[in-house]
Amino acid sequence: MEIRNITIIAHVDHGKTTLVDGLLRAAGALSNKESGERVMDSMDLERERGITIRAKNASIVYKGTRINIIDTPGHADFGGEVERVLSMANCSLILVDAFEGPMPQTRFVLDKSLKLGHRPILVINKIDREFADPDKAVDMVFDLFDDLGATSEQMDFPIIYCSAKQGFASRELSRAGKEDKDLIPLLDLVLEHVPKAPGDPEAPLQFQIMNMDYDDYLGRLSIGRVFEGRVTKNQDVVLVRGDHKEMHRITKIFGYSGMKRTEVDEAIAGDIVALTGIPDPMIGDTVCHEDHPNPRPPILVDEPTVSMFFSVNDSPFAGKEGQYVTTRQLRERLIREKLTNVALRVIEDPERQDRFQVQGRGDLHLSILVETMRREGYELQVSRPEVIMRTENGQKLEPFDIVIIDLPEEYSGVVINELNRRKGSMQGMETSAHGTTRLEYIVPTRGLIGFRSFLITESRGSAAQNSRFLHYAPYAGPIPGRKNGALVSMEAGTTVAFALWNIQERGSLFVDPGIPVYGGMIIGECAREQDLDVNPAKEKKLTNMRTTSADEAVRLVPPRKLSLEQSLEFIDDDELLEVTPKSLRLRKKLLDPNERKRHARLAGTT
Repeated sequence: MEIRNITIIAHVDHGKTTLVDGLLRAAGALSNKESGERVMDSMDLERERGITIRAKNASIVYKGTRINIIDTPGHADFGGEVERVLSMANCSLILVDAFEGPMPQTRFVLDKSLKLGHRPILVINKIDREFADPDKAVDMVFDLFDDLGATSEQMDFPIIYCSAKQGFASRELSRAGKEDKDLIPLLDLVLEHVPKAPGDPEAPLQFQIMNMDYDDYLGRLSIGRVFEGRVTKNQDVVLVRGDHKEMHRITKIFGYSGMKRTEVDEAIAGDIVALTGIPDPMIGDTVCHEDHPNPRPPILVDEPTVSMFFSVNDSPFAGKEGQYVTTRQLRERLIREKLTNVALRVIEDPERQDRFQVQGRGDLHLSILVETMRREGYELQVSRPEVIMRTENGQKLEPFDIVIIDLPEEYSGVVINELNRRKGSMQGMETSAHGTTRLEYIVPTRGLIGFRSFLITESRGSAAQNSRFLHYAPYAGPIPGRKNGALVSMEAGTTVAFALWNIQERGSLFVDPGIPVYGGMIIGECAREQDLDVNPAKEKKLTNMRTTSADEAVRLVPPRKLSLEQSLEFIDDDELLEVTPKSLRLRKKLLDPNERKRHARLAGTT
């Protein structure tokens, strides 16, 4: 059976996972039990957020050909997932929204695909969307190919128009949804355009590990592609990692049928399979024939640009809500994550044994890790995200992002002022006929920390922001931090409605009545620039005097409930976010107000 390996790449929310669902249904690879929306998004976080976080594999058989499909994340923060799986495929389906055109992440993944020599297929999706302009989207993709230095063969890409949600595709725009009412034209185009997976089944084995999974019964699974030769059950192999070699025996081999793993006895060159029998695999390792150790080049991914400190929870409420609370458990979990998350770096702090610097592609990349650990039962504290600086030839460099914002025209002025304040440089501004303005800016990565919350608030939730890492450039100068101070609890206790009623005049609250608090915990945002110590547990004194004001009902403004990302954006350099399975608490690093004042005086004299 011939094999075709394809990967679907695009910007976030352009319909990759929905298209994979449609292809699986068109080929009859989904059972009734598996049917539903975005069946490839198997993680709870993926379903809740509507984004793909981890790359996944599926396989269909169409007209006697096995088509292996790799679904990839669309957000730039998970680019490490994309980079390591692209080499498993021989062709990429570039999915572009007919209304938005190619977005920042499209450029990122397309550049990686073109450098691997792929000749992509352009899929113009959502042609049934309001204000869709497929012809303009195609022109923008041609310009993008030219900017990325595509070869003449790569520029001669086939185009297909589709609606993944409605389940139809056509090579001619006029036929889409009318004469062509299914996705079969796309499958036919894959068979015509995608080359047969290369490799000689009779050559010595060469299998590279591109992904990993874990099974409670089987242990670690090494997922990758057989580039040369064949691998069989109970075969002795050599694992090559740099100059290190280990002998192992393959115990089981799993291929893919639809979305399910099915055990097979053999896999040949071109197959994408999962192997068991390698106790400690690492992404990039090569599994070779025992007599011919011929490793493939290691997998290289772009360096991280943002870091956060993870530490053991040492607040007064430590250990009350979590299952894993010790330094050893935190260290083991971070090291385990590093094995499968190739874009992540974990550095132990030499000054503090209970703290780790975790570096990633962006604040979303790191916040997904924090949320995952939280759901697994971990308690920890994390610091404000910070960018990773570099020094070259004595010059201080920092990362810059290119950001594209779509928003109603009436909000563009205040957003432009804020981006300029954050050292942004406008690259373009375009207003469409239907009243939407698109802003394109180059902004220091640190200038985007906390910007998303500002954008959502100022645009009343109507703006969309997309960004990707661009390059390192000279330091842009200081950027003002949070404008407002914090309302900090000065006492331990339980919040009281009467106390909160008096405090809410000083700013906006984050907590309801009846919530346990401790000294140094942040309960709200102050209306002024300075922090303000307050007592949210102060009760109303009893009196036998009757006055008009004494009997007034306590009316509280509903508090602002911050999500994990909003909390990370809010905290300042002297603050931490306490994360437990049940709670998110903002706090000062120094809980004692006298220590905070002393530290502030010392900082002011230096």
